[in-house]
Amino acid sequence: MSEPTSDCLFCRMVAGEIPPDVVRETDRTLAFRDIDPKAPTHVLVVPKEHHATLGGLTAADPALAAELVTTAHAVALQEGLVTADSAEPGYRLVTNTGPQAGQSVHHVHLHVLGGRRMAWPPG
Repeated sequence: MSEPTSDCLFCRMVAGEIPPDVVRETDRTLAFRDIDPKAPTHVLVVPKEHHATLGGLTAADPALAAELVTTAHAVALQEGLVTADSAEPGYRLVTNTGPQAGQSVHHVHLHVLGGRRMAWPPG
């Protein structure tokens, strides 16, 4: 883990300096609506600790990586993208690592996307 930095957008949101549209919060994660949604439901799930990438997070704290995914699924349930007894209609979980993959904020985050049919392959 690296220390939170004042230039990290998501660290500033976790600190309350920039108020996000919070969807769900645990002791170690924060989920909020994306300001530039790519689907009817587009929620970002971040660890409250600063980790630049998913690989870095899984190496440093595998339990927190698992909690990030658990929170993302809880968001999908809460938003009606899936039900407890069925995967229908479904959701997509995306993370980008590095500039070639489209990572623009270097604080690991999962995108929970749903509410429409998703194409394959993605972008």
